[in-house]
Amino acid sequence: MNQPLLPRNVTRIEKGETFHFSCHPSVGCFTDCCRQLELALTPYDVLRLKKGCGLHSEEFLDRYVIMEQEDHETFPRFYLTMVDDGRASCVFVSDIGCTQYQDRPGACRAYPMGRASIRQTDNSMDVFFVLLRESHCHGFKEQQEHNALTYSTEQELPTYNRFNDAVATLLQHEQIRQGKQLSEQQREQFILALYNLDQFRLLLLAGELPQTNPLDDTSRERLADDEALLLYAIDWLQKILFKN
Repeated sequence: MNQPLLPRNVTRIEKGETFHFSCHPSVGCFTDCCRQLELALTPYDVLRLKKGCGLHSEEFLDRYVIMEQEDHETFPRFYLTMVDDGRASCVFVSDIGCTQYQDRPGACRAYPMGRASIRQTDNSMDVFFVLLRESHCHGFKEQQEHNALTYSTEQELPTYNRFNDAVATLLQHEQIRQGKQLSEQQREQFILALYNLDQFRLLLLAGELPQTNPLDDTSRERLADDEALLLYAIDWLQKILFKN
């Protein structure tokens, strides 16, 4: 498989390859990486953050999320809003760190590491890791040693990766690779199912979603859990977007 070209400050690392890094208030650049950035949000990021904020997903989207989509793009992109303070700071950053640290997005957890998951023709996922070395970051001078797998575990990334890989089956579907474009209705269904999860649940329970069957009591109880509902929503989108 051809690997994507990487920027100069990004290098690929093997799973067991070690690196030194630590981030804490005593590091001189603390919270610098929370400013002057575009922070893309995955559906699972939004799930965690809206729960951490105690908000309905629609309210969270209205307050904290910017949606963008160019004419040539199949899917919309979602970004966390930044504060207009001259430094484009994350809305959740403070002088003592992240106010939503327990539910911070996967990209924040992974920094300075990145993980790419590319769907293959046999539907398997090819996964590789990269390390981002930015000039402002002093964390690499710390002595704490990691490798890609231990760092992922420490930052609780396997859970995030599970949901991101499930979403990748939509974003990297063969029909998308062949140029499929979404109708306006399909675009709205994509946003509803993946990012406005609480509203999706209300419509599902009311029997107002296409290609769904009435839910029994066991299913209703199971789908009261946001994570179970997100996986259900991804399966539903597979049928809605890529029906034969």
